[in-house]
Amino acid sequence: MRKSPILLAIFVASALSGCMATDSERALGGAAAGALVADATDTNVLAGAAIGALAGTYCDDAGICN
Repeated sequence: MRKSPILLAIFVASALSGCMATDSERALGGAAAGALVADATDTNVLAGAAIGALAGTYCDDAGICN
């Protein structure tokens, strides 16, 4: 089942985002998670990393990872 790696990556990224204190640390974690998800779904890894980095950077501003 292809959904298992995706769900696992999302869970790990959200769990780690609470441990990270600065926007740059969350961006690096998001980039790693985004690249992992993109690789698991056979899509563009660079685009996945960029989207993950943006999500990691702004998750604190959105109130998701306080």
